[in-house]
Amino acid sequence: MNDETSKADDTKVAPEADAPEADAAAAAEPAEAEIDPVEALRTENSDLRERLLRMAAEMENLRKRTEREISDTRSYAIAGFARDMLTATDSLSRALVILPQETRDGADGAMKSLLDGIDMTEREMQRLLAKHGVKPIEAEGQKFDPHKHQAMFEIPDDTKPEGTVVQVVQTGYAIGERILRPAMVGVSKGGSSDALNKTA
Repeated sequence: MNDETSKADDTKVAPEADAPEADAAAAAEPAEAEIDPVEALRTENSDLRERLLRMAAEMENLRKRTEREISDTRSYAIAGFARDMLTATDSLSRALVILPQETRDGADGAMKSLLDGIDMTEREMQRLLAKHGVKPIEAEGQKFDPHKHQAMFEIPDDTKPEGTVVQVVQTGYAIGERILRPAMVGVSKGGSSDALNKTA
């Protein structure tokens, strides 16, 4: 009987002896899993700041892009209309150029009034085009630029460097940075390098 009682006591004592180790292990787990709240707040603050800066940069890019699109729309909205107006302006200019200067100077009465009216209309159309940003392209004496000029023919000329615009057949026009119509020009073929050095 005493042997059985001592065995029972032994079995009761063994779990009690293991209990402190189990408690220590359980206490150690939460300590490792715990995150420092200050560090967590710093990390979150850093993430939010980065997101805010990225969003601010995106908004600034969007604002600049919108401003550029609005500016382009304002500048180039009339491009098609201006191109059509140039055709009418050219017709008026040709009507004046086709008459010899002597005929224009000697005109009187109704003919003089008609010519003056055409001349005034052509000048007013040019003024209105300029008011809306449509400007003639400088061509004569300039180096040939395929983006602004359209070569119609070459003129042999020893006094000019090769590729210089020496004659304008039809004036070109631009609106802002865009070409509405290239200038139709005659370009110098140029002389030999010796001739060019003499004129330089």
